[in-house]
Amino acid sequence: MNTLWSSLDISEETIRLLHGNGITDPTAVQAQAIPLLLGKRDVIAHSQTGSGKTLAYLIPTLQQMDAGNKQVQAVILAPTQELAMQIVQVARIYGEPLGIRVQPLIGGAALKRQIEKLKEHPQLVIGTPGRIHELLKQRKLKLNAVRTVIIDEADQVFDLGSSRDVEQLLFNTGRERQLAFFSATFPASMIALERRWMKDPARVEVEPGQRVAASVEHQFIVCDKRDKVEVARKLIRLLNPRSALLFLNDTDNISNWESKLSYSGFAVEALYGDADKVKRARTLDHFRDGTCQLLLATDVAARGLDIENLPLVINLDPAIDADHYVHRAGRTGRMGRPGTTISIITPDQLFIMDKFQKQLGIRLQQVVMQYGKLADASEVKNSGNSRPSARNAEAPITSAKSPKPERERDNGGGRQAALDEMVAGAAGARKEKEASARKEKTASGSSVPGKGAGHSAAAKPQAKAKTSAKVSKAVRERERKDKGAPKWLKAKRSGQDQS
Repeated sequence: MNTLWSSLDISEETIRLLHGNGITDPTAVQAQAIPLLLGKRDVIAHSQTGSGKTLAYLIPTLQQMDAGNKQVQAVILAPTQELAMQIVQVARIYGEPLGIRVQPLIGGAALKRQIEKLKEHPQLVIGTPGRIHELLKQRKLKLNAVRTVIIDEADQVFDLGSSRDVEQLLFNTGRERQLAFFSATFPASMIALERRWMKDPARVEVEPGQRVAASVEHQFIVCDKRDKVEVARKLIRLLNPRSALLFLNDTDNISNWESKLSYSGFAVEALYGDADKVKRARTLDHFRDGTCQLLLATDVAARGLDIENLPLVINLDPAIDADHYVHRAGRTGRMGRPGTTISIITPDQLFIMDKFQKQLGIRLQQVVMQYGKLADASEVKNSGNSRPSARNAEAPITSAKSPKPERERDNGGGRQAALDEMVAGAAGARKEKEASARKEKTASGSSVPGKGAGHSAAAKPQAKAKTSAKVSKAVRERERKDKGAPKWLKAKRSGQDQS
């Protein structure tokens, strides 16, 4: 889209700020949503993650505010502390030159300090529903002059159980206030809220058939559950990304993964939903400046995170549904940049990948690690190699670095054949010996009938053995006597023996 900022009725000051930050042209969602919001319409904007939604609502919101009015005139809600602080940073860049004071009100921060900051009369408040509702109950925050309410990541805000807090907030705003929902996904559960609180909302849907950015590649690796840590470790070693965001479904597993990846030598930190604001902010700063390479998080903790130029997202657990997959994949490939999303799944989770392909209209490519790179699993299969099992999905990297395991695998059939042959030979020899013993016994018993004959046959070898023993003893005795004797004596003794 070749729309210019000047055609959207934006102030010259804002256009100069946009150009100064390298934003020369509006994105599709910005070009459609800004005129509607400037026209004071309620808006439902449904656009891909990373398509520029933040500026799509911030620019018109800031432009409509009165810098001379000391009352709170606009509220922006976000589901997480991190997303709220990201919005605050952008709002200050474009709001402070216009004389607009911005105040964050988020959970995890000191409540008393926030109350003190409210005495400075901010015109724009950005925060999480729980903290804003808390300040409302204490009558420290007044919203009667609010004319605009923006709910970013609206589906997640309501999904986290914040509906009651949001509705209480809306109830305390003026009747003529403007309401806008922005999100990459819009579940059916939000239809009731739309009907209850919105007035003839305008809809903005950018590429509705494509919910994930086209610049993102989607891949998955199959392995046994017990091998996931090893597969993840080898995958990260192979790709060696500048940074990677790793998603888990269960917060309880984060510390386990963190310790195992740290033990493997990676710089890794975790983003816990229940951590305080300072610790979470420090973790994100480390991730952004490259101090830590890997960031472990759940969907809630990482919702709406904007990490500039993030190249890789790894799903250590598959997303619970297509909407969550969209938001995870949306952390990379933002604003048209390239990115990759790789899911590590077990064989019984293959149906999830098929479901996401159909629901999102994307191609999820199964890959294997082979000879120091990622290869298409179907191409490996068609080239004559069997499809890698869940157990050895990561094995080709090991074989590429160390040929010994590969040779062992190649010779495994020969070793097994030799072992089978040895076992069979031993068994055959044992059977032959047993058969020979039975034959001897039968022959000795049937040659001469009766017990006496049997004893006679057995006695002959015994008599021979006794005679042989006597002869050997006599020979040894003679050799003892001959030792050191003269030749004539030896000859004489020898003659006597022969006679």
